[in-house]
Amino acid sequence: MPATVGRRVDRLAPVRRVTRGIDRRTVVRAGIVAAVAYAAWLAIGAFGRPYNFFDMKIYHGAVVWWASGHELYEFIAPGTTLGFTYPPFGGLVMLPMAHLPVELAGTVNVLASIAALAVVLAGLLRPIVDRLGWPLWFTVGIATPLAVAIEPARETLGYGQVNLLLFALIMADLIGLRWRARRGTHIPPTDGPLLRFVYSGAWAGVGIGLATAVKLTPALFIAYLMITRQWRAATTAIGTVIAVTVGSFAVVGTESRAYFGGVLWQTERVGAADMTPNQSLAGLLARLYDSIETPGLLWLAFSVLMLAVGLSRAVNARADGDELTAFTLVGLTANVISPISWTHHLVWVIPAIIVLADAAVRRREASRGLAQRAGQGGYGGPPGVTGLRPPIWYPTLTGLRHGVAAVGLYLLFLVSPIWPYEHQLPEVSHYQDGLFGALMENSLALALILLVAALPWRPGAEPAFYADRFGRQAAPSLRR
Repeated sequence: MPATVGRRVDRLAPVRRVTRGIDRRTVVRAGIVAAVAYAAWLAIGAFGRPYNFFDMKIYHGAVVWWASGHELYEFIAPGTTLGFTYPPFGGLVMLPMAHLPVELAGTVNVLASIAALAVVLAGLLRPIVDRLGWPLWFTVGIATPLAVAIEPARETLGYGQVNLLLFALIMADLIGLRWRARRGTHIPPTDGPLLRFVYSGAWAGVGIGLATAVKLTPALFIAYLMITRQWRAATTAIGTVIAVTVGSFAVVGTESRAYFGGVLWQTERVGAADMTPNQSLAGLLARLYDSIETPGLLWLAFSVLMLAVGLSRAVNARADGDELTAFTLVGLTANVISPISWTHHLVWVIPAIIVLADAAVRRREASRGLAQRAGQGGYGGPPGVTGLRPPIWYPTLTGLRHGVAAVGLYLLFLVSPIWPYEHQLPEVSHYQDGLFGALMENSLALALILLVAALPWRPGAEPAFYADRFGRQAAPSLRR
């Protein structure tokens, strides 16, 4: 007689055995990550535009044209006036995709860009989640789809652009600078010279150099490294740019001469300054003047002012121990002063949102600590007077303005109100919808300028910086 006769067969027993060891909170968190990813997908459909890898088709067509024996910068995409605008090194990097169908090349770019964004977010959020005691995978799992949903990321992915990959190269140098600064106090256990070299951070500067060789605007980070006297990283970045550029001349001399001798200066290849997606200072001024061209002297004067403000605030942020905010300010400044900053270039709002949110949390934590000390008789009042209490609203509202700014900035770039008010001269004036319409059409540019002028930094937020600055002085006393 079968052994199962006389007793009920538990068909779910194998499932229970598998799930018994799984933490219920992990399952809940995984469900939250899935829900956020789905919500981000819906948001892209609601606020994004129809995407068909438009820019990727231009790049793909250009490298196919080039691989067929034609001149790279003579390519013009069918039905457009647009051609390849990146330096020759960018063409060499993209050349392998000539062997792929354009849709597959665009899909590979999407997957690589999202993976790069997730890795960058893990590096940027790690110090924060360690302080707060949050699981890193859960935080990154939520942050990645939220970041993908906003205008710069979704435009980058939908058009087949490379901005998230360049952003990852620059942020890799930030991580490298952290590791190099911690070299004297903490080195993760590693095996082999390669891993020791990676964790040493000695390579910091290579990412900025490669990004500059692909798109010239990251060169502002080299200026920042020099101003802050991070000479090794600056030298590495400059050496990388020179090596890559000279190497490109050696490999594709004709294209290099064509680019640096003419294509680089042909700004009309990119587009008119007043086009709505150009959310730089130049685009803002052109639209305010209701002109296709930017008023040159006015733009130059304001650009120099914004450059001085952005770099000086970045230097001060680093001096107070917040390298992430310093890098963010440099990236935002580059977006503002560049003649053309399409909305998919504005990826530096992602770390800006992180900085604002963390500033809110830090201030709230500090306020709670102050309130706790007050409860122990250490808050305010004249000496010897104990038992004073802060107002009940004090811990609650502290950091509120930074939290509101973070949420507001995210919602602005999620909704991206520029598109309902998009206009194109000479057919339609930029004031067609009145002052409110002009404000909405320039809203992202105005937000960038405000961030450069007012983005707060978090004193002492980068332990690596303080390890580099003070750790070596403290080390002898600690050894004694």
